[in-house]
Amino acid sequence: MSENKFKIEPQHRGNEARVKPSAPGPSLFSGLEKKLKLESYFESGFPVKYLPKILFAVLLSMLYISNTHYAEKATRRIDKMQTEVEDLRADYTTLKADIMYASKQSEVARRVKEIGLKESLNPPFKVVVDRSEY
Repeated sequence: MSENKFKIEPQHRGNEARVKPSAPGPSLFSGLEKKLKLESYFESGFPVKYLPKILFAVLLSMLYISNTHYAEKATRRIDKMQTEVEDLRADYTTLKADIMYASKQSEVARRVKEIGLKESLNPPFKVVVDRSEY
């Protein structure tokens, strides 16, 4: 059989004090650690075996959040485009009505009267040319 290579540190005796390097003053994270009492959860060290699962959950939550932001951005863009399309459709309808009114025979006759042109009273006639006259 193979030999166990995991090193176990000897137990500290009560008369030996553990010396922790301390910061020059109280820090934000040390105060937060004391309030949350995280030392009791990690007495035997950080559970590394759960780290891939935790990272996967964090990744999924970040993807979920980014997908939500993307969907909301797309929705706002669609709403903006719909408003713009409605404005353009209204402009098109207005311009089309103006052109239809301006192209009426009576309106054209009234406008060209200022230039000095008159409306013809004779109907148009068809000019017929025989093939021999080409």
